Amino acid sequence: MSFKIAIVGATGNVGREMIEILHERGFPASTVVPLASRRSLGQEVSYGDKTLKVQALENYDFSDTDICLMSAGGSVSKEWSPKIGKKGCVVIDNSSAFRYDSDVPLIVPEVNADAIVGFTKKNIIANPNCSTAQLVVALKPLHDFAIIKRIVVSTYQSVSGAGKDAMDELFAQTRSVYVGDTFDESKKFTKRIAFNVIPHIDEFMEDGSTKEEWKVSAETKKMLDPKIKVTCTAVRVPVFISHAEAVNIEFENEITADQAREILREAPGCLVVDNPAENSYVTPIEAAGEDATFISRIREDSTLDNGLNMWIVSDNLRKGAALNTVQIAEVLVNRKLITPKAQAAA
Repeated sequence: MSFKIAIVGATGNVGREMIEILHERGFPASTVVPLASRRSLGQEVSYGDKTLKVQALENYDFSDTDICLMSAGGSVSKEWSPKIGKKGCVVIDNSSAFRYDSDVPLIVPEVNADAIVGFTKKNIIANPNCSTAQLVVALKPLHDFAIIKRIVVSTYQSVSGAGKDAMDELFAQTRSVYVGDTFDESKKFTKRIAFNVIPHIDEFMEDGSTKEEWKVSAETKKMLDPKIKVTCTAVRVPVFISHAEAVNIEFENEITADQAREILREAPGCLVVDNPAENSYVTPIEAAGEDATFISRIREDSTLDNGLNMWIVSDNLRKGAALNTVQIAEVLVNRKLITPKAQAAA
């Protein structure tokens, strides 16, 4: 079976990554259609050794399309995803527009693939926030073993999470430092990002938390367990790709660092790199371009009865966005939850 796939936001960082991953993983696509706004009409994107021309979202008819990978931001998704779903095309949305809708499953395949069956209510499936995706991949097998009570997360998030303009801003500011130029005013961030860290991602809420911090809590509860207490501080760092997280976990039941390593070594999507004697741990540079969620610095927390600390790193453009979206599409196909429209019409 082969499926007709549309990618909305195909000219952005994540959209291009989605197209590349579809080809890398041999997704059974008969046709791949890149879509974007009118201003991107006619631009070209690569799909394996093919070059595809971008079409305008406004003019595209989804009635013969099976799956739409949506990566054009929340406002576009809110307007278009319900319309596309009503055409019988399943939308896998990378924005936050539908993550907290009780009729829309929020999916990380290694964590809660069975929840995907709920997509039939609206023909929409939500992809989680990039920092949440890598977190729950590492937490799920540990929760199954010892039951997590509380987690404290500090994120170190790369600028690619804020888009291509944010990456350009980091590059330009870093260059200015080296050549002694004056700085242009920061546009994507509230403070200078080059050689700096900013404890502010997304807008502030009434309780003093940012929306990004709230997302980590709300999404972890929806996918993993609503009883888990989650507190988060989200920080933007001057790194181009990959998010890192320092995580403190309190469990109901006993678990040792050695047990955690063994569990995570066997867990889907996880790769343990953890040998302090040889300075063996993963940093954002090493995770860039990789599919795995890397876990390092696993150690027991002596201040808790059943506590662990760990360091989690993953490519936010891949597992945090594009890869997870494609994996969701693979679950739809592998579980035979959808049939190609072309085949059904034949």
